[in-house]
Amino acid sequence: MQHPAAICHRHIALSSGYVHMSHTVDIPQELKDTLRKFRFARRNAGSAALVIKINKAKLLMEEVEHFDDIGIEELAEELPENSPRYVVLSYQLDHSDGRKSFPLVLINWAPTSSEMGMLTLHASALLEFQATADVSKVIDMRDGPEGLTKEAVDAKLLA
Repeated sequence: MQHPAAICHRHIALSSGYVHMSHTVDIPQELKDTLRKFRFARRNAGSAALVIKINKAKLLMEEVEHFDDIGIEELAEELPENSPRYVVLSYQLDHSDGRKSFPLVLINWAPTSSEMGMLTLHASALLEFQATADVSKVIDMRDGPEGLTKEAVDAKLLA
């Protein structure tokens, strides 16, 4: 026989039509607003990036930096070699027919040299952050600055 509280909790989860995901890291409303503004900003040249980190002590996400008109290699040099980050990137993609588009991409910056506890925390919050940022394309980067190049991003987006 199940405990009444377990039955009640199960009923609520099933009747609400969604599966409850446990979340480990909070995304403050201020950051959600920043992500929304970034997502809807009109761009007609260059790439822009919003860099987010997890504050391990407070278990919440924080904006680290916002770059306008930054190259991929330049962005790679700005990211830490020993600490994971989420990078929401509005990327200028040049198509072979001359068109330009500006897809929104999430770079999951997770260098292998990062502390294991931070990598685990970062990985546990990735799906929730991706959903909050409303970005469908994720590029995993574990190689540090050497792996984050224009060619690598183009290859992932044009595949």
